Order: sequence, then structure tokens, then C-alpha cells
Amino acid sequence: MIRRRWREATERGGGRLRRRALSERLRRGGGAVRSCRTVAVAVAAADALGVSAAAVSMQIRALEEYLGTPLFHRRGRLAQLTAAGSQLLPRVRNGLAELERAINEARREQRTGPLTVSMLASFLQQWLLLRLPGFNSRHPQFEVRIHTSDQMVDFGHSDVQAAIRFGAGGWPKLHCEKLLDDWLLPVCTPQLLKKHGLVSNQADLRRYHLLHEESEAWRAWPGGTTDESAFYADERRGATFDDAVSVVRAAGAGQGLALARWSLVALDIESGRLAIASRTIIPIKSAYYFVCPASYLEMDKIAAFRTWIMEEARRAPGPPLKS
Repeated sequence: MIRRRWREATERGGGRLRRRALSERLRRGGGAVRSCRTVAVAVAAADALGVSAAAVSMQIRALEEYLGTPLFHRRGRLAQLTAAGSQLLPRVRNGLAELERAINEARREQRTGPLTVSMLASFLQQWLLLRLPGFNSRHPQFEVRIHTSDQMVDFGHSDVQAAIRFGAGGWPKLHCEKLLDDWLLPVCTPQLLKKHGLVSNQADLRRYHLLHEESEAWRAWPGGTTDESAFYADERRGATFDDAVSVVRAAGAGQGLALARWSLVALDIESGRLAIASRTIIPIKSAYYFVCPASYLEMDKIAAFRTWIMEEARRAPGPPLKS
């Protein structure tokens, strides 16, 4: 039906110019449909699209005329999508989102501007920061910008070109490559370890003030307890922090025993600021992944950073004792 109307309109309009005009009408009308659902159509869509309310109404009317079916039930200034409108909306939304992603990926500054990489602040501070000068020395032509966040980046709506994500991997529509495995292990200062000794079970934990951070809770360690109420009643001693780096810093200051990820304490253990306080070191399911849109892999700056960080990850040692 749509193809027949397209041909008829093209023949009446005289060919290519008319076809181009109809394509533009579909694009603009589709944007209006995407922008409004069940609210005052012209006002909501006009605000979203940055045009006048009259222009939105005209584009929606033109699209309905072209399709030969109403897209909205109109009641005064209010409107609600018809069945046809509801069927069209997700396809229009997906199509425009894909168009936006394609345009964003093709932007010149994405290829020639700074390299922007997103990651957890803890990974930046405890793993990448001391290694980053190596990349700058090897590739002085690239300016690196680091974006820290615990939220997944929408590459289609940001200037971020790559990310180091911590999780299970397998994010859809993205190139996803494992960078580092990780482990949980108890750590403290060498002085505390000498005073209180190694821990291997729940009873041993009572010798220490425990440092807590929710993402690496002590109950996840085999020496803890699966009974959360008992854990909080018996083991909730010491300070509680809302980020992993603070826990590591507190442990380094001698404030207690921390359950930390190996990736965040490896350099402190190597330097002697922290010591491993248990022979029980457990692998965790989550890992670090290098992530970017597949089309970005061809960019020189992405290829250079990916090669460099993969080399650094291969050189990074694992824990000396693995359960």
C-alpha cells in the first residue's frame, strides 16, 4: 500500500524531486510521532523537536495523509495513538535512533579528535593511572580523555569512543573483549597481619576490625556467613565506605581488614603497603572488558589504545595464591 502511494505521488510530482520531498516528509513526520504519545501533541513534540506547534501539526497531518490512516485519536488539545500509530512508533523510534548512531559514528571529530574512554573510577585510580604514561609516550599524537562512571555509556549519544566495563560481558551490538579476570582476597597492612595472623574461617575474622564496602561484602568470602542478619550483628565492626578505593585506602592506613578485588590492590601489595591476609583467594564471575562499537575498531586511536591496554593486561600478574 505504501509503495503504491509512493509511486502515485512520484508520478504526479514528476519524479525524483517529488520522491525526495516525500522522504523528507516521512522523516519529519516520523520525528513528530516519536516525540509525542498521549499528551498535547503539538506542544510536547514542538518542545522536543525545537520547532513550532503548528509545524508539528502540519507534519503529522501530512504523514497521516501519505499513509492513508490516522495516527492519533484527537480530543481537543489532547491526542492518543491509534493502533496504527502504536504499531508505527517503535519502528520509527528504532529507525531514527539507528540513523543518529550512524551519523554520530561518521562524525569527523570522532575519528580525529581526542580519545575518550569511560571506566570505573576505582579502575582508573588503582590500575590504569600509573600505567597511562606508557601509552602517552608510545602515542603522543593522541590526546586521552578519561570519563569515570559506574553507568554503561550509550555510545550513540556521547563523545565516548571506548570503555572498560566491569561485568559479565556480552553487551549487545558492541565489540566486547575480555581484558582482565579478577579475584577477591582479604588484605591489611603487614603490621596488622603480623599482629593478628592469617584468616581462614569466620572465627578468625573476629580478630580484626572489618572494613566494609557493599559491592565486595564480607559475606561473599568463604570465611564469612550466608546469614546476613547474623553477619551484621556479629561482624559489622569497623568503618563502612560507599566506594572500593576508600576501603583500599583505609586498609593501607592500618584501619582494619578489607575484602578487595585483586585488580585494585595488586600494586599496593607489590609495593609492600598491603599484605594478603589469607590463603583463601576466590575468583569472581565479573571481569574487565574492553568495549566499543565494532565500527570504531578501524579508528587509529582506538586500535592503538586497544593494543596497548591488552598488552598491559597480559603483563599484569595474578594473585600468588589462587583458591
